[in-house]
Amino acid sequence: MTSTLLFYIIIAIISIDFIVDKVIDALNAKHFNDPIPEALQDVYETEEYQNSQAYKKVNYKFGVWTSAFSVALTLGFLILDGFDYVDQIARSYSDHPVVVGLLFFGIIMLGSDLINTPFSYYKTFVIEERFGFNKTTIKTFILDKIKGLVMMVIIGGSILALIIYIYQLTQSQFWLYAWGVIALFTVFMNMFYSRLIVPLFNKQTPLENGSLRDKISTYAQSVGFQLDKIFVIDGSKRSTKANAYFSGFGNEKRVTLYDTLINDLEEDEIVAVLAHEVGHYKKKHIIFNLIASILLTGVTLYILSVFIANPLLSNALGVATPSFHVGLIAFGLLYAPISELTGLVMNHFSRKFEYQADDYAKTTYKAEPLVSSLKKLSKNSLSNLTPHPAYVFMHYSHPTLFQRVKNLMR
Repeated sequence: MTSTLLFYIIIAIISIDFIVDKVIDALNAKHFNDPIPEALQDVYETEEYQNSQAYKKVNYKFGVWTSAFSVALTLGFLILDGFDYVDQIARSYSDHPVVVGLLFFGIIMLGSDLINTPFSYYKTFVIEERFGFNKTTIKTFILDKIKGLVMMVIIGGSILALIIYIYQLTQSQFWLYAWGVIALFTVFMNMFYSRLIVPLFNKQTPLENGSLRDKISTYAQSVGFQLDKIFVIDGSKRSTKANAYFSGFGNEKRVTLYDTLINDLEEDEIVAVLAHEVGHYKKKHIIFNLIASILLTGVTLYILSVFIANPLLSNALGVATPSFHVGLIAFGLLYAPISELTGLVMNHFSRKFEYQADDYAKTTYKAEPLVSSLKKLSKNSLSNLTPHPAYVFMHYSHPTLFQRVKNLMR
């Protein structure tokens, strides 16, 4: 195989992925006006449903334009040897592999972020604002960008530097050491993400004593679940959309409720949502996802180790001097179809786990408040009640609202 053939394979992968994705998006858009299932007739009033339809159409058109721009930019960058240009800039400052690699990825990531910022701004301050979701201020938007970049430099840069350094020392065996580093980091972040990262962006406060906390504590005790850490996060500073999530293990396990969730739902509905989250923990879904993520990372790194030393990877991107950092980009582009398949498999398990967590909440608490909470959350986020099955298969990590309601009420 020549580097030219590999280059065209990369172009084909990017192009085919875009075409397939847009075809599925178009199929989904054609079903926006499908009749609402009888079980969901009470989700929207007529005016609210019309608003939901408009929101879906605006996001669909925005998605087509942004993804088309992104693909065109990527293809142009490849065809015009943009990676070689960036590599030369990085090498003009140093010849040390770690420094060159950091500069290379730093330039690409910073450039990508600058290009995507106008789209992010438009999405937040035009689309989300128009439909009443946005609560983000310009100051918060800018601070989020700065904090994100700083975290990318400190955390992402440190891990990348360590992996490049390990590769220089161990070559073909680097995947084992890199796997160990990433596995430890993954476990650490699962344990301490809410304690260390979330406070950089949001304020977390313990749920106040009162009837809601009492109901949550009573439920937790009834299922033998020790839950001392219940936090409320100020999600309303950015959006009116609501959420809740479970994180951590052992003494670090906690439930985080968005303040918007508390405002939108009745107390019984909040406990039902919590029961669903407890179901994920009891059914070992969090452990499964963690182990699966670590195993997939190991497999990916092993495959990377087989090909990374081949100069064809760098040459395929128009870079004459083979290097780990350029090879990593080429491998990522070539690995995309496999990554897509593993993503589909993980989405399948995720949807299955959502049913199991719903069943757990239904058995240990009640189905009705969970159903009503799901309907309210869908209504408040103007979600699509009639998605195309192919779109669900490709993109949904949760079953559709209709599927969940049907499962809960049987």
